[in-house]
Amino acid sequence: MKITNINFIGNRNIALIFSSLLSIISIASLAVNGLQMGIDFTGGTLIEVGYQKAADLSVLRSTLDEAGFTDATVQNFGTAKDVLIRMKLQEGVSSADLSTHVLDAINKNSAEPARLRRVEFVGPQVGDDLTQDGFLALLYSTIGILIYVAWRFEWKFSLGAVIATFHDVIVTLGVFSVLGMEFDLTVLAAVLALIGYSLNDTIVVYDRIRESFVTLRNKTTEEMMNYSVNITLSRTIMTSLTVILVLVSLFFLGGEVIHGFSVVLLFGVFFGTYSSIFIASPVALMLGVSPADLMPPVKEGEHIDNLP
Repeated sequence: MKITNINFIGNRNIALIFSSLLSIISIASLAVNGLQMGIDFTGGTLIEVGYQKAADLSVLRSTLDEAGFTDATVQNFGTAKDVLIRMKLQEGVSSADLSTHVLDAINKNSAEPARLRRVEFVGPQVGDDLTQDGFLALLYSTIGILIYVAWRFEWKFSLGAVIATFHDVIVTLGVFSVLGMEFDLTVLAAVLALIGYSLNDTIVVYDRIRESFVTLRNKTTEEMMNYSVNITLSRTIMTSLTVILVLVSLFFLGGEVIHGFSVVLLFGVFFGTYSSIFIASPVALMLGVSPADLMPPVKEGEHIDNLP
């Protein structure tokens, strides 16, 4: 297998400037525009209806849009005959009145009327709890990353991995903020999956760097890192392309409900691959990591203990 010889580490300053700009834009957008939270976080009304035959979700969405319910989320629930409609909180309108209006709208021009099965109200307190739990999940996963990488490698590598992971999350959330896409529980699940993917890619590169520190004694630390990134490049590209093919299929064929999930992971896979090459390793290098950091300490008088 032919190994590439691209000077990734040598171009780290350009990549770090680019990443800093992306992060600043993302943080600014999150501070000014925030995230378009779904009803999972803000609260709202869940309306379940049933049909005798499979429901056409695209027709239902168009009907609700024409009736003025532009923020409604429509998805199958269980079978193709069961439909779950999610509505955001509307001031001055009770859940009962809202469900009546929605049912009248979807049955107005329908040959087969839908049957109302249940109406549930999701209060804002539930949304607050989910927001807090989501933040805690991100915090705990970050702490876990720090502990795991510091134990397996070295604290300088650990900081590099955490900074790279934070970069991926911040930039991906920034994309959602700039585009005004809805942030719901499926998107939060995708963000947590993104953390795992990004960390896995970084660990693969770090593992190769550790091997290079032992075998390539006649090279500088920068040359060892560059060699390690190049030798894992084919594996990284093949893995990323395979995941991207699946995510593109989910985006186009998985329906509107899973669009947010697939968009997060599409951007996440791209930025996760990018950060494992251009951020994780360069940050460790900037912190002064060297082969000596991974060498076991020599005990004083150890040669005497080995004497007969």
